[in-house]
Amino acid sequence: MTEDASPSTGTGAAASVDAVARIVDGEEYLTVEEAARLLGVKAATLYAYVSRGILKSYREGTKRQRLYRRAEVEALRRLDRGVPPEIPPADSWIRD
Repeated sequence: MTEDASPSTGTGAAASVDAVARIVDGEEYLTVEEAARLLGVKAATLYAYVSRGILKSYREGTKRQRLYRRAEVEALRRLDRGVPPEIPPADSWIRD
């Protein structure tokens, strides 16, 4: 499946975010809310990841709703962000 492909979920009726698994061609897809929750970010951050090419989104049918491959979200979640550099206290490097 390519970006902007239209997976057919076959779910039909609206359901709880936690209750519906969207599986297309053996791949599980997440909604914006599910992917954002899994990554611990806001939806706006998720959209920024897509616009910067960090994560791909996929259109669901003819709706405007976007889906995210669970495997890609999990891979992003596992990235080692490293330890932030230690910043010395200001009084150790600011002169009067």
